[in-house]
Amino acid sequence: MKKYISLIAILLLSTAGLFAQSIYDIRNAIDFFESNKMQRGEYRNTLTEDDIDGSPFLDDEFINGTVYTYQKIQFNDIPLRYNIFNDEMEFQTPDNKILAIAAPEIVEKAVVGENIISNIPYKIGNKIKRGYFILLTEGNVNLYARPEVRYQKPKEAAPYKDPEPAKFVERPHSYYLRLNEEAAVKVESKKDLRNFFSDHQNQVEDFIKENKVKPGKEDKLIELVKYYNSL
Repeated sequence: MKKYISLIAILLLSTAGLFAQSIYDIRNAIDFFESNKMQRGEYRNTLTEDDIDGSPFLDDEFINGTVYTYQKIQFNDIPLRYNIFNDEMEFQTPDNKILAIAAPEIVEKAVVGENIISNIPYKIGNKIKRGYFILLTEGNVNLYARPEVRYQKPKEAAPYKDPEPAKFVERPHSYYLRLNEEAAVKVESKKDLRNFFSDHQNQVEDFIKENKVKPGKEDKLIELVKYYNSL
């Protein structure tokens, strides 16, 4: 009986520890504005949007969202929008100034509308960088979408062709997989998928064949990652 009581006590303490780890210090928008005001320095804006067709944003409008930091601070009711081209999370101050979050490396995630936008490390060749990604599904392996926007320079008039203004051109999302806390890796081929899920390679290969999973098909990738996380 004593053994059972001890086991229950350990389980309760473990559960309490998990809840404690997930607790955030909740703060309001004013605290967020003040902290960024002190840290921001010069706002870096690669291109102005004047006279450029298209949009560099995931959503043109600011949406009240929530910012979570790795220091377990939660800021509520922040007007946010994600600038895909600059890879910056922008916010609007009470006096309508548009700024970028001063220290993006401390941001764990931002919840903007229906999107959870995480700031995570990812691999480019042999280098590790950080950036914002849209979380699609999570578990031992997380799946992310990386939105892409390309800037196209203006084109001068040519024989039989009118001039074209500069514009932002939306590109297809790229997709990344992340195992636990490791850097996310880009998925570009079925071979990438097989190599990533090497511990259950046969099962994953069967699932890919049966469900016609392709690296560029978001819904199929979500199904695959959910299946893998269930194994």
